[in-house]
Amino acid sequence: MAPSSTARIGLLLALSAGISWAQIWAGDGGTGEKISFNRDVRPILADKCFACHGPDGGARKAGLRLDRRENAIGDLGGYAAIVPGDLEESELAYRIRADEDDRMPPSDYRKSLSEKEKRALERWIEEGAVYEKHWALIAPERPETPGLSDSSVAGPVDAFILEKLNQNGLRPGGEADRTTLLRRLAFDLTGLPPTPGEIDAFLLDSAPDAWEKQVDRLMASPHFGERMAMGWLDLVRFADTVGYHGDQVQNVIPYRDWVIEAFNRNMPFDQFTRLQLAGDLVEGAGDDGLIASCYNRLLQTSHEGGVQLKEYAAIYDADRVRNLGSAWLGMTVGCAQCHDHKFDPIRQREFYQLVAFFADIEEHGHLKDGCCNTNPTRRLPEMDIFSPMDRREMARLEIALAALEDGDKARATLEGIKEDFKPRRVMVSKAIEPRTIRVLARGDWMDESGEIVQPDVPAALPPLSKKDERATRLDLADWLTTPEHPLTARVFVNRIWRQFFGRGLSKSLDDFGSQGTWPDHPELLDWLAVEFRESGWDVKGLIWLLVTSTAYRRTSTPTAGELEDDPENQWFGRQNRWRLEAELIRDQVLSLAGLLSPKVGGASGHPYQPVGYYEHLNFPKRKYEADHGEQQYRRGLYTHWQRTFLHPAMLAFDAPTREECAAERAISNTPSAALALLNDPTILEASRAFAQRILLEGGPADRDRISWAFRSAVGRSPEKAEARLLGDLLESHKRDYRQEPESAEKLLVVGDFINNPDLNRIELAAWTSVARALLNLHETINRF
Repeated sequence: MAPSSTARIGLLLALSAGISWAQIWAGDGGTGEKISFNRDVRPILADKCFACHGPDGGARKAGLRLDRRENAIGDLGGYAAIVPGDLEESELAYRIRADEDDRMPPSDYRKSLSEKEKRALERWIEEGAVYEKHWALIAPERPETPGLSDSSVAGPVDAFILEKLNQNGLRPGGEADRTTLLRRLAFDLTGLPPTPGEIDAFLLDSAPDAWEKQVDRLMASPHFGERMAMGWLDLVRFADTVGYHGDQVQNVIPYRDWVIEAFNRNMPFDQFTRLQLAGDLVEGAGDDGLIASCYNRLLQTSHEGGVQLKEYAAIYDADRVRNLGSAWLGMTVGCAQCHDHKFDPIRQREFYQLVAFFADIEEHGHLKDGCCNTNPTRRLPEMDIFSPMDRREMARLEIALAALEDGDKARATLEGIKEDFKPRRVMVSKAIEPRTIRVLARGDWMDESGEIVQPDVPAALPPLSKKDERATRLDLADWLTTPEHPLTARVFVNRIWRQFFGRGLSKSLDDFGSQGTWPDHPELLDWLAVEFRESGWDVKGLIWLLVTSTAYRRTSTPTAGELEDDPENQWFGRQNRWRLEAELIRDQVLSLAGLLSPKVGGASGHPYQPVGYYEHLNFPKRKYEADHGEQQYRRGLYTHWQRTFLHPAMLAFDAPTREECAAERAISNTPSAALALLNDPTILEASRAFAQRILLEGGPADRDRISWAFRSAVGRSPEKAEARLLGDLLESHKRDYRQEPESAEKLLVVGDFINNPDLNRIELAAWTSVARALLNLHETINRF
């Protein structure tokens, strides 16, 4: 619709009154920097305009498309939405300031333009309405490293960070103290706290490479792979159960262990990608390839006998493509399941072309096998297979056995251990004749009128190279890590940066599309993406670059000025701090208690859980049985992941159910989390086990014990006020438990751990209260 003459006259009167367009647009913070379409304009159009005037032709209104320049400046019947360089003739400029009848976006859209956004759009038109291809769809090129003379520039990472700080008139913070640094590094690389002995060794090491030695030591730890696996398992929605309907247990544990081993061995990320998407198709991949191909089977499935096979095939197809888009591409590809994507250049047809890559996966063997409601259930095809960890341990046993003579007692013991190794069942991918894939009108699985499509990739991304007439999952995996691909390296680098700095170089970890956020540090993101790719997809090398930077070692304690000038730490002048993830809170308390099992891999653990929590879990009915012995004290990573009834302590600390891909976990602050940290049976048991350690290892006097316990918990000695408060708490509880010894006994029987019978029960209960207080400290459960 053409602008009304009344509104047009209003704008002309404003100009004649001496109000210049420069005054109307002034909104760049006084920088005078030229408007950037990707940085300043696309986010506005994507948020406020593309729903009605974007890529989705089915939802487009008035024939206007604003995501392409040729359409935006085209003739609409005697006028144009945008006339580059001419605000007066641009319909868009009129509409964003029109009265309610003509204003865009309309009032019922529930999103309005701010004055700053209006000024940005007007400046952009005046400057020529230059469009740019979306930044995330342009292959990254290595930018030139800023040449700064600052002595604190330890490498490219610091050069880029310092340049941004300088541009924004900010100064970097100082380095954190060594105790904080080692705790930070240990949590980030292994998920476990350093021991006081490790802290002391680092404090005494004055060598120039003291920090680098700690980095190398922790990255060589088998627990490195466990820490890295946590984020990946969130992305691929790894769980011990099927999710839908009866949520029965499925056979997936070897896949989790393969991921841990892959990170520990520093498997190149391109190989890591190939084996998961197409391990069954990779020549010579062997058992590792088959285990990795379990990735394709990790989606939620239903084992209800009456399911419509075609309906669930469509559900599974969409799930796989959504996960591919989220985990590797960082794009909301799933939005194109029912129609062309409203914000990004992904057509519905292209969604089903991606589906076609997975059309060769055997899908319904579990329903044909008559195993629907068994627990654990079967999801054919499956294999009995040794995990990489089991194979390595068996090889070590063989070497040890070869060195012993027949009749040696040690030989008999080792042979017994060898006999305990059994293959474990795991779901695998098996390529069959591909199903026919059609474009489903509005996603309707019953509609068979749609076009038949073959495997291919979205046209907005680099073309696919295929080895045979029909492209395969292996071609798809290779395409993801081609040098021309703009997304894969950037997305992975951004998530790794988030793990070590608390926020991404782009805040959007799961959406690099138009609805995502422009990266605050685009040059650094591209430099790291190119470095990662050209290093041979070296994950440990990428991490080493980040944690050896000066930026990583800065204090996380902000000054008042820093909070005012950069409240969100957008420019990384300081480190960030955050609460530990759910699994790591469990690991921390069990480690301090001396209960944590160091075992890597193997069966999932079943921690203590409220009676009746599974009451409504049916098909079949089941009763939760907590583990005993070492299995009760496994790391949080190994907690049994029941999708529909996730362990309550995991839920309390914001672990995802893994029904869908989770690129970033929420961090909430709720009463349920506080109560779990006070009263969960694992916390109470760990508190009394920690109390026993305090009494046996902390020294003869209460003052010494308080100091020992405090330093064990947070890595530093207590201040006088802190020691006094803990001493008061100890004496108060000694009095209480002397008066009510039955309360002490109730506290001391929670959990399986058996305390030393020689310890005084009242004393032990009082120290349990002190230990519980230490486990609840902000400093204990947070990474600084």
